[in-house]
Amino acid sequence: MARIALALPVAIEDRIATEAVRHGHEVVARCASAHELASMVDALRPAAAIVAAEARYLSERVIATSDDAGARIVALITGEPARRHAASLGLHETLDAAAPWPDIERMLDGARREARPIASGVPRGSVIAVWGPAGSPGRTTLAIGIAAEIAASGHSVALADVDTHGASVAPALGMLDEAPGFAAACRLAGSDTLSNDELERIAQRYESPLGGFWVLTGIGRPSRWPELSAERVAGTIRQCRSWVDYTVLDTGSSLENDEEISSDLFAPRRNAATVTAVHEADHVVAVGSADPVGLSRFLRSHVDLLEAVSTHSVTVVMNRIRASAIGMNPNGQVTQTLSRFGGIESPVLVPYDMNAVDGAVLSGRTLADSAPRSPARAAIRDFVASRLLPEPVTPERSLRGRFRLGGATV
Repeated sequence: MARIALALPVAIEDRIATEAVRHGHEVVARCASAHELASMVDALRPAAAIVAAEARYLSERVIATSDDAGARIVALITGEPARRHAASLGLHETLDAAAPWPDIERMLDGARREARPIASGVPRGSVIAVWGPAGSPGRTTLAIGIAAEIAASGHSVALADVDTHGASVAPALGMLDEAPGFAAACRLAGSDTLSNDELERIAQRYESPLGGFWVLTGIGRPSRWPELSAERVAGTIRQCRSWVDYTVLDTGSSLENDEEISSDLFAPRRNAATVTAVHEADHVVAVGSADPVGLSRFLRSHVDLLEAVSTHSVTVVMNRIRASAIGMNPNGQVTQTLSRFGGIESPVLVPYDMNAVDGAVLSGRTLADSAPRSPARAAIRDFVASRLLPEPVTPERSLRGRFRLGGATV
């Protein structure tokens, strides 16, 4: 038996309440608005709330309050506007309003969908976090480029936007972000119902002749950052490992932990998503902008990154290398500066090619698709092949197959 709160139109409420009681549940509240439902959930702590997915009955406050109370939300779709409203809130676990009670019962029980067998040859997918300091050094451009190049090599890839301050993967790829996929995945992870099938349902697909990849878009409004708690983000990343070969995380810039200035040690943290992403990653790509201001910001923040990561696999990528901002021999100057002031050796250098990057954003495509000959794309491709992907296994050559031709061994 479960204690249930309702927020439904009268025509639907009577049927649902009757069915709930008939199947042994207790209806503890019948609410006429989202505001009333949020108050009842906070006061009564029901096990579940069955709501109509309309603005009158379902709001961000209802979702947040239900999450805090541990109440499962079952949203009933009364039409296309209601479906869009639920999706805009990151709520994908929905049912048609005319669905029979057994379907609602399964949602209340939180029954998992049976996950598909994993066809990938990688038993545990790798996670790559792309981080950079404040100042738009090119985190999203690099994250998209890395995902595209890994997909082009034949691996299954998911690109997730974990930035709680300024999510930008969706607009960069020309995708709609009215239904933030990563927030939806975090919600499902928080209720322990996230599976590979659910990830494919809520993710969008970027298609390319070179190789497509999945995209979990970021939150459309920064105010929704509490949905991306550390526990939920970690759970989503763990599930992604069994879903695809490689998961690329586009993170935020701030790694600050504000526990010391908060009186509530259990309150959600604005930067928890970024801190968790770099901590859970197998490989962290730290990107900075190759100009005096960008280098200064990167060197100051790089120290914080090394304290936050749990892996020693950190690669520094300096973006937008150009003589006009750094002087003669920009490659040498950037490399020497990083070595002298940060102890950073062998950074990856990506040349400045603003026309190609602008063209990619304008067309909503990756650099690999819109400007395959771009020097920036070539640098990212070489970086992925040499440092992120495993070396291809080549069969050993048999000594018996060697012979001499004109004094040379072949």
